[in-house]
Amino acid sequence: MAQCVRSTLNPSRTPQSFIRTVSAKTRAFASVSFLRTLPEFKKYPVMSCQGKAQSQQEQIPPPQLSLDDLVTSNRKGEVLGTIKDSLSNCLSETNLLETVPGLKSRIKGKVRDIYDAGDYLVLVTTDRLSAFDRNLASIPFKGQVLNETSLWWFNNTQHITPNAVVSSPDRNVVIAKKCSVFPIEFVVRGYVTGSTDTSLWTVYKKGVRNYCGNVLSDGLVKNQKLPANILTPTTKAEDHDVPITPNEIVEGGFMTQAEFDEASMKALSLFEFGQRVAKEHGLILVDTKYEFGRSSDGSILLIDEIHTPDSSRYWLAGSYEERFQKGLEPENVDKEFIRLWFKENCNPYEDEVLPAAPAELVTELAWRYIFLYETITGSRIDILPAQRYQQEPIHDRISRNTSQALLSLRRQL
Repeated sequence: MAQCVRSTLNPSRTPQSFIRTVSAKTRAFASVSFLRTLPEFKKYPVMSCQGKAQSQQEQIPPPQLSLDDLVTSNRKGEVLGTIKDSLSNCLSETNLLETVPGLKSRIKGKVRDIYDAGDYLVLVTTDRLSAFDRNLASIPFKGQVLNETSLWWFNNTQHITPNAVVSSPDRNVVIAKKCSVFPIEFVVRGYVTGSTDTSLWTVYKKGVRNYCGNVLSDGLVKNQKLPANILTPTTKAEDHDVPITPNEIVEGGFMTQAEFDEASMKALSLFEFGQRVAKEHGLILVDTKYEFGRSSDGSILLIDEIHTPDSSRYWLAGSYEERFQKGLEPENVDKEFIRLWFKENCNPYEDEVLPAAPAELVTELAWRYIFLYETITGSRIDILPAQRYQQEPIHDRISRNTSQALLSLRRQL
């Protein structure tokens, strides 16, 4: 769920002993069991995944979302003013070392700040927007949306894999178990698309036909659905992600064969489940990434984030086929449009100073993140009006809630 202590690409033959962990709403079902009750924590409903409830859900045709739902939604009108009023109240930086007792150190990631709390990690999801291996802007409520999106998915994927979440005492915070993190991102793709240097379409159009151990046939076109989902892992280098094959992962000592096999199976199962859920809500989960770590008891845990608009690409399902046949770009509900803006207006990989993202794009992206969360979970996210930040700044609120949560956890030890 964040950037943690990273090693070089010359690992030992055992999992890297980084300290790192995670972050972790469809219609109302049962309640959460794995999250402890802590201050200001909202419990999330569990989605039924089997049996009668599931078969009934499968008989319901998915909603036909359109771009109009994004542009003219009544809900957008409700939240747009709050988003605009909050442009100057984004959580861009944190320093809980000065405000929360007992924290030992901080590691600043691209989006999340990770604090060592002894037996636990505290992960604060900020409003920073990261792409092209750098920060591009700060987006109102982005951290909250990412945090609560991951929590919902973590809760609803426990039938596939355990995760490292202990609790969420604040809308921007997760407290997680410590574990040894595998320095591999498990990127799963269902379509030939993307605009970054490591995206499948970018390398495919350059003539690559064997990518991360996957043989790709000739004749594929941009945004085409793959015959089957594929895994394209990357290493986690300090400055950028590096594609790697399964054999190289094992031979390089990043993971054992058994560890890689288990994590790969989990990643592909998570993606298939995510695609089913997205389809039920009129969306396509195009691609995403997962990260895993080994806990103190030896089990492999899902960490970091899951199926958020930061880690995943989402398209509107209702218009995909027609637009694909016409050679048009799919209607997306993620940060791809702002990535494309930067590529059109600068060289985001090489330019030392980037232009500021226009306020209308920042506002639109904040809305899209909220739209995606509410579409998938079936619940309205609780965003605070700007006046509340005048009463209690966001950093003060996070510090207060985190301090109370850690004190409660320490009393339970």
